[in-house]
Amino acid sequence: MRVKSILTEAKQIERAVQLIHLGARLQVLESETDLSYERLLRLYKEVSGKSPSKGQLPFSTDWFMTWQPNIHASLFLNIHEYLNKAAEMDEIDTVIKAYQLYQEQTQAQGLEAMLSVTRAWRLVKFVDNGMLTLTKCSKCNGHFVTHPHEVARHYVCGLCNPPARAGKGRAQGSIQMH
Repeated sequence: MRVKSILTEAKQIERAVQLIHLGARLQVLESETDLSYERLLRLYKEVSGKSPSKGQLPFSTDWFMTWQPNIHASLFLNIHEYLNKAAEMDEIDTVIKAYQLYQEQTQAQGLEAMLSVTRAWRLVKFVDNGMLTLTKCSKCNGHFVTHPHEVARHYVCGLCNPPARAGKGRAQGSIQMH
């Protein structure tokens, strides 16, 4: 029989509350805490004032490969990788902190955050499972999210070689190319 620590449980609740405030889906909370589904559901409703979204989590790596999402995912993942090397934190705490820093950067640039915390968490899982990786751009030397089989020597990122219509839209908060 395992003895439940009140401090451990308090830390789990605090972590779940942080994730809820960031907009995490219930499946992320279930995966990253030891709290029961019922407790998480009650906590979610109490913190957010509404029931959690239903449905499957995004599972395709393709979303991360399109132009603007790739730039946002790359920004987040570079922050995450830096924190992973520089700070001694639990994996989910690294995701939370990296996501908060990603949000700060997008706000400072007047951009809308395209990456939800759930997608950011999923991105880290994809990288951990070898489904995605960071590849260095041969022009700017920045590191961008790619499939692991990308030919790294000749890779050119979406900022150095944007698609023809990239940045032409007038959507509020989108990246504009001049």
